[in-house]
Amino acid sequence: MFRLIIEELTSLEKSISELSELLVKVVDDGAAVGFLPPMKPSFAREYWETVLSPGVILFVAKMNNRIVGSVQLHLCRKPNGLHRVDIAKLITDPDFRRQGLGRALMQKAEERAIQEGRSLLVLDTREGDPSNKLYQSLGFIEAGRIPNFAKSANGELHATVLYYKTL
Repeated sequence: MFRLIIEELTSLEKSISELSELLVKVVDDGAAVGFLPPMKPSFAREYWETVLSPGVILFVAKMNNRIVGSVQLHLCRKPNGLHRVDIAKLITDPDFRRQGLGRALMQKAEERAIQEGRSLLVLDTREGDPSNKLYQSLGFIEAGRIPNFAKSANGELHATVLYYKTL
Protein backbone atom coordinates (compact mmCIF):
# COMPACT_ATOMS: atom_id res chain seq x y z
CA MET A 1 0.00 0.00 0.00
CA PHE A 2 1.39 3.37 -1.03
CA ARG A 3 0.99 6.45 1.14
CA LEU A 4 0.68 9.68 -0.84
CA ILE A 5 2.19 12.85 0.59
CA ILE A 6 2.02 16.27 -1.10
CA GLU A 7 4.62 18.75 0.07
CA GLU A 8 5.96 22.13 -0.97
CA LEU A 9 9.62 22.37 -1.89
CA THR A 10 11.35 25.66 -1.10
CA SER A 11 14.78 24.31 -1.99
CA LEU A 12 15.76 21.79 -4.65
CA GLU A 13 19.11 20.88 -3.12
CA LYS A 14 17.98 17.45 -1.89
CA SER A 15 15.46 16.74 -4.66
CA ILE A 16 16.98 17.96 -7.93
CA SER A 17 18.29 14.55 -9.01
CA GLU A 18 14.96 12.87 -8.35
CA LEU A 19 13.02 15.66 -10.08
CA SER A 20 15.37 15.48 -13.06
CA GLU A 21 14.88 11.72 -13.37
CA LEU A 22 11.10 12.20 -13.18
CA LEU A 23 11.12 14.88 -15.88
CA VAL A 24 13.22 12.72 -18.21
CA LYS A 25 10.86 9.79 -17.64
CA VAL A 26 7.65 11.75 -18.36
CA VAL A 27 9.09 13.57 -21.39
CA ASP A 28 10.45 10.35 -22.86
CA ASP A 29 6.99 8.83 -22.26
CA GLY A 30 5.44 11.56 -24.43
CA ALA A 31 4.19 14.14 -21.94
CA ALA A 32 3.60 17.57 -23.47
CA VAL A 33 5.35 19.76 -20.92
CA GLY A 34 7.52 21.88 -23.17
CA PHE A 35 10.29 19.42 -23.96
CA LEU A 36 10.89 16.79 -26.62
CA PRO A 37 12.24 13.25 -26.22
CA PRO A 38 14.80 11.99 -25.87
CA MET A 39 15.58 14.31 -22.98
CA LYS A 40 19.10 14.48 -21.66
CA PRO A 41 19.39 14.25 -17.87
CA SER A 42 21.70 17.27 -17.88
CA PHE A 43 19.03 19.34 -19.66
CA ALA A 44 16.40 18.25 -17.11
CA ARG A 45 18.71 19.23 -14.26
CA GLU A 46 19.42 22.58 -15.88
CA TYR A 47 15.66 23.18 -16.12
CA TRP A 48 15.03 22.38 -12.44
CA GLU A 49 17.89 24.63 -11.36
CA THR A 50 15.92 27.60 -12.70
CA VAL A 51 12.42 26.71 -11.47
CA LEU A 52 12.31 28.18 -8.00
CA SER A 53 12.15 31.93 -8.25
CA PRO A 54 9.99 34.64 -6.70
CA GLY A 55 6.34 33.93 -7.43
CA VAL A 56 6.81 30.21 -8.16
CA ILE A 57 5.49 27.58 -5.77
CA LEU A 58 6.46 23.95 -6.33
CA PHE A 59 4.58 20.98 -4.90
CA VAL A 60 5.72 17.38 -5.19
CA ALA A 61 3.82 14.15 -4.69
CA LYS A 62 5.70 11.43 -2.83
CA MET A 63 4.90 7.77 -2.45
CA ASN A 64 7.10 5.73 -0.12
CA ASN A 65 9.37 8.78 0.16
CA ARG A 66 9.93 8.86 -3.63
CA ILE A 67 8.93 11.84 -5.80
CA VAL A 68 6.34 10.61 -8.31
CA GLY A 69 4.78 13.90 -9.42
CA SER A 70 4.89 17.67 -9.25
CA VAL A 71 3.01 20.83 -10.13
CA GLN A 72 3.98 24.49 -10.17
CA LEU A 73 1.99 27.61 -9.37
CA HIS A 74 3.20 30.76 -11.07
CA LEU A 75 1.74 33.67 -9.15
CA CYS A 76 1.21 36.61 -11.47
CA ARG A 77 3.23 39.52 -10.09
CA LYS A 78 1.93 42.21 -12.45
CA PRO A 79 -0.36 44.77 -10.83
CA ASN A 80 -3.31 43.88 -13.07
CA GLY A 81 -2.92 40.15 -12.46
CA LEU A 82 -2.43 39.81 -8.72
CA HIS A 83 -5.65 37.77 -8.60
CA ARG A 84 -4.32 35.15 -11.05
CA VAL A 85 -2.21 31.96 -10.94
CA ASP A 86 -0.83 29.99 -13.88
CA ILE A 87 -0.69 26.26 -13.24
CA ALA A 88 2.37 24.76 -14.92
CA LYS A 89 4.12 21.44 -15.47
CA LEU A 90 1.73 19.01 -13.81
CA ILE A 91 3.71 15.80 -14.20
CA THR A 92 3.20 12.30 -12.83
CA ASP A 93 5.40 9.24 -13.08
CA PRO A 94 3.93 6.97 -15.79
CA ASP A 95 4.22 4.02 -13.38
CA PHE A 96 1.92 5.76 -10.88
CA ARG A 97 -0.73 7.25 -13.16
CA ARG A 98 -4.47 6.72 -12.58
CA GLN A 99 -3.90 6.67 -8.80
CA GLY A 100 -5.06 10.20 -8.01
CA LEU A 101 -1.67 11.94 -8.05
CA GLY A 102 -2.62 14.61 -10.58
CA ARG A 103 -5.90 15.28 -8.80
CA ALA A 104 -4.19 15.55 -5.39
CA LEU A 105 -1.53 17.90 -6.77
CA MET A 106 -4.16 20.09 -8.45
CA GLN A 107 -6.27 20.24 -5.28
CA LYS A 108 -3.21 21.29 -3.28
CA ALA A 109 -2.41 23.93 -5.90
CA GLU A 110 -5.96 25.26 -5.67
CA GLU A 111 -5.82 25.39 -1.86
CA ARG A 112 -2.56 27.34 -2.01
CA ALA A 113 -3.92 29.75 -4.61
CA ILE A 114 -6.78 30.53 -2.24
CA GLN A 115 -4.31 31.02 0.64
CA GLU A 116 -2.41 33.46 -1.59
CA GLY A 117 -5.62 35.43 -2.14
CA ARG A 118 -5.91 34.43 -5.80
CA SER A 119 -9.28 33.97 -7.48
CA LEU A 120 -8.43 32.73 -10.97
CA LEU A 121 -6.47 29.68 -12.13
CA VAL A 122 -5.36 29.34 -15.75
CA LEU A 123 -3.54 26.56 -17.59
CA ASP A 124 -3.13 24.94 -20.96
CA THR A 125 -2.65 21.37 -22.12
CA ARG A 126 -2.27 19.50 -25.37
CA GLU A 127 -5.54 18.72 -27.10
CA GLY A 128 -6.50 15.07 -26.71
CA ASP A 129 -4.27 14.32 -23.71
CA PRO A 130 -5.84 12.58 -20.68
CA SER A 131 -5.14 15.72 -18.66
CA ASN A 132 -8.09 17.40 -20.39
CA LYS A 133 -10.50 15.05 -18.62
CA LEU A 134 -8.77 15.66 -15.29
CA TYR A 135 -9.00 19.44 -15.58
CA GLN A 136 -12.65 19.31 -16.65
CA SER A 137 -13.47 16.98 -13.73
CA LEU A 138 -11.89 19.55 -11.39
CA GLY A 139 -14.19 22.29 -12.65
CA PHE A 140 -11.92 23.96 -15.19
CA ILE A 141 -13.72 25.54 -18.12
CA GLU A 142 -12.38 25.49 -21.65
CA ALA A 143 -11.65 29.02 -22.84
CA GLY A 144 -10.40 28.16 -26.31
CA ARG A 145 -7.84 26.39 -28.45
CA ILE A 146 -4.73 27.46 -30.26
CA PRO A 147 -3.94 25.31 -33.32
CA ASN A 148 -0.39 24.21 -34.12
CA PHE A 149 0.83 25.35 -30.70
CA ALA A 150 3.28 22.59 -29.78
CA LYS A 151 5.43 20.20 -31.76
CA SER A 152 5.75 16.53 -30.91
CA ALA A 153 8.85 14.38 -31.34
CA ASN A 154 7.69 13.26 -34.80
CA GLY A 155 7.31 16.88 -35.96
CA GLU A 156 3.51 16.88 -35.85
CA LEU A 157 1.92 20.10 -34.61
CA HIS A 158 -0.78 19.90 -31.93
CA ALA A 159 -3.37 22.33 -30.61
CA THR A 160 -3.34 23.44 -27.01
CA VAL A 161 -6.50 23.86 -24.98
CA LEU A 162 -6.74 26.83 -22.61
CA TYR A 163 -8.63 26.36 -19.35
CA TYR A 164 -9.60 28.58 -16.44
CA LYS A 165 -11.24 28.16 -13.07
CA THR A 166 -12.70 30.86 -10.89
CA LEU A 167 -12.17 30.23 -7.18
